[in-house]
Amino acid sequence: MSKYLFYGTFLVVISSLCVAAPKPAIIQGPGQWTVEVKFTQPQQLVVPWGGNGAARYWYTILSVTNRTNDDVDFYPRCELMTNTFQIVPAGTNVPPAVFAQIQQRHQSQYPFLESLEKAENRILQGEDNAKDIAVIWRDFDTQATAFKIFVTGLSNETAVVDHPVAVDAEGTPVQVFLRKTLELDYALRGDPTLRNSVEVVYQDRDWVMR
Repeated sequence: MSKYLFYGTFLVVISSLCVAAPKPAIIQGPGQWTVEVKFTQPQQLVVPWGGNGAARYWYTILSVTNRTNDDVDFYPRCELMTNTFQIVPAGTNVPPAVFAQIQQRHQSQYPFLESLEKAENRILQGEDNAKDIAVIWRDFDTQATAFKIFVTGLSNETAVVDHPVAVDAEGTPVQVFLRKTLELDYALRGDPTLRNSVEVVYQDRDWVMR
């Protein structure tokens, strides 16, 4: 039986086994590219849902510019992971009305804002073709005191490594497909359960293979 190639993520199992994932290349090879990205501080948005009910969301805005020598494919995926190991995929259980409010809030600064789910899958070269994209998550674990944001799709650099546990029918380690990923680290200052007053503190950014 041939090996299965999984598009996956190393999480707790890999951390516990202390397996070191490869690092992105310092100098990219022929055919490899990474677009330029800027990002805003994550913010909260509370949306009323009839009566006295309301739902809380978090969002950031990515500004992506293609300064490579070619037009590139763009299939972004974003996840928020708390230090309590809750993982929240962007766009999951997020009604269109949430993006509409974000779009209205930032109309003057980002007049052509797109939602992550409806962003075009191609980025043309140059400053004039830059994209501003709203990335939205539902509220996460109120016990979390820090979180990371992972953004893939900003580069075509990949790596394949053996899974530390899973094997195929022949006993050969299953291969895991990793992509160059932007990692943004944040802490929450104050009581994280008091959502309205909690402060988001930027810690660091890095490129990782994930």
